[in-house]
Amino acid sequence: MRNKAVLISTLVVAALVAALIAGEVIARHTAKKCMSQQFESQLGTQVDIGLSAKPMLLQLIDKKVPYVTVDSDDSAFGPAKDMEVHARVNDVVVSESAQSSGTIGSSSADIEWPTAGIQTTMSEQLMGGLISGVRSSKSDGTLLFAVGPGGLATLTVKPRIVGDVVQVDTMAAQVLGIGLPTDLVDGVVKVISDSLQAYPLGMKPKSLEVTDEGIHMSLAGENFVMPPPQSGADSCGVLS
Repeated sequence: MRNKAVLISTLVVAALVAALIAGEVIARHTAKKCMSQQFESQLGTQVDIGLSAKPMLLQLIDKKVPYVTVDSDDSAFGPAKDMEVHARVNDVVVSESAQSSGTIGSSSADIEWPTAGIQTTMSEQLMGGLISGVRSSKSDGTLLFAVGPGGLATLTVKPRIVGDVVQVDTMAAQVLGIGLPTDLVDGVVKVISDSLQAYPLGMKPKSLEVTDEGIHMSLAGENFVMPPPQSGADSCGVLS
């Protein structure tokens, strides 16, 4: 009888452990899905979500998520295309209402905008057909746009952080010593400026570096209220 009781107890414990593991797997999958929808609305593209090691079943109870990592290879901020974003949001509190789906205590992000992405962004603008190439220079922190067939003309700009925003200065704009049309210069500067102004989750720029591959920028933010789920999207009710 004693051996039978031990066997039954062991089976019961094993069944409970299996149920907890299954519940944890399902809960984490559901949480990743609904959080993806929240962050995709901010980044304008599909994202990969990573969750902290804290058991999701415990998060169901206290509605507090220690952190979430968010990765995207083709984010779109403003007119920008093909930005690579690696972000982390901390101290997420899930509390759904008509006005919000929760709050974020703090956030940070590293953004890479390669010259290929800048070229793609320009190609989708009205004057995009005039831009035949884009190069970046770490040595002087500038972007050089080749304009016209064979890059006959060039436009050089320099992005930098001023206060909490990115300012784009025109360093040189000429073809054979003759200035480029003002509309073209202003158009390029505006596209770059707009692409470096629209940040997710209320973050602000903290550092910006032009590398030989493109632009690298670091962002940080705090105390952000997440908007409610978009119409038709599944809510994060699993955490509510």
